[in-house]
Amino acid sequence: MMTKGQHQPKVKKVPQRQCVGCGQLMPKKELLRVVRTPEGVIELDTSPAGKKSGRGAYLCSSRECLAKAVKRKSLERALEQPISDEVWARLEAGMVTPT
Repeated sequence: MMTKGQHQPKVKKVPQRQCVGCGQLMPKKELLRVVRTPEGVIELDTSPAGKKSGRGAYLCSSRECLAKAVKRKSLERALEQPISDEVWARLEAGMVTPT
């Protein structure tokens, strides 16, 4: 029982984001952020906080999710811009897991 003046410990909320490939909701830190910069360049957001300037979309770090995003054009819709094959290849090369 809590006495007067005591407070519940604050529970920190973990930000959740949805993968544009598989649609799974996951903690933001576990996903890769793809960003369309104000100049129109599409690249992986490698900043530690994931706050690079521009419109962002999130992907699981698996090549399967990238393939789904390519097939369904969900990443293009999220970034509101068509994506060239060269950019897809750069994104795939920047992914860390070989799945």
